[in-house]
Amino acid sequence: MGNRVMIVAEISANHGHDIELVKRSILKAKEIGCDAAKIQSYTPDTITLDCDNEYFQINTGTIWDGTTLYKLYSEAYMPWEWHEELFDYAKSIDFTLFSTPFDKTAVDLLEKCGNPIYKIASFEITDIPLIKYAASFGKPMIISTGIATEEEIQDAVHACHQIGNYDVYLLKCTSEYPASIEDANLETMQDMAERFGCKTGLSDHTTGDEVAVVAASMDAAVVEKHFILDKAIGGPDASFSMTPDEFETMVRKIRMVEKIRGEVTYELTEKKINSRKYARSLFVAKDVKAGDVITEENVKSVRPSNGLAPKYLEYVLGRTFRDDAKKGTPLTFDAIK
Repeated sequence: MGNRVMIVAEISANHGHDIELVKRSILKAKEIGCDAAKIQSYTPDTITLDCDNEYFQINTGTIWDGTTLYKLYSEAYMPWEWHEELFDYAKSIDFTLFSTPFDKTAVDLLEKCGNPIYKIASFEITDIPLIKYAASFGKPMIISTGIATEEEIQDAVHACHQIGNYDVYLLKCTSEYPASIEDANLETMQDMAERFGCKTGLSDHTTGDEVAVVAASMDAAVVEKHFILDKAIGGPDASFSMTPDEFETMVRKIRMVEKIRGEVTYELTEKKINSRKYARSLFVAKDVKAGDVITEENVKSVRPSNGLAPKYLEYVLGRTFRDDAKKGTPLTFDAIK
């Protein structure tokens, strides 16, 4: 991506149990200017247990309270038999699709599909064996840090490095659904880049685009947001997902931020060179005769820029004029004795 932010449309559970809807989502993500779309690869049995005791009940103040993990993931998961078709479709439209695996069997599935990037979800950042296995294929690793301690983030990065994979991106993430902007703490994103020696970005669960746009202005290499074709589709992630119009607006703002940030350069553009015509320089400020002493009365720093640079004023003061000169004549070295 170079200096461009990689903008990722997270389809996740927004599939409506319809593979054609997922294809339309992938196509729409491309059309509105995203760089990639992402799905998740798990089944209820690879991510949790079919159990409804107290440990598997969701009751922590989320939008999914009142159900079990198994029931939630049974609704949200994307069938594995769709994967190859979806990856083939993305390739056919020349668009990047990648996925989040939740166990080693998902990594194996994704390898068969030609998955180009591995994303590790916040809640899997402590699964070092999974991270090592995914990293072992030598592809970029994007790791969300939402629920992780500093030590756990370091462990995840180290796990990739142990395998010889240094292409690691850490995403600042607030694991709330939806998240509030007060909890964004984007300064942490920049600190992670320095602390862990990785490129960083944002996995954003707020409902607007403000946090994502600010992240783009703060060196985010990746911005990921949940994407849904129509909130009427419903589903576990619908309430904090962005519609195509909202997402397109965000993409446009991020690209504008990139233009504003530009690059480090001290070269003068043609426009700047033209504007320099009106920079200050030294001019004869009143009619003078040959032999007259140069003073601050007869030579002044004024606009435009045809004379000597003002930094030479101290050098020329006290010297004399070689020839007669009219008021408004640019001062040159040739005019000075």
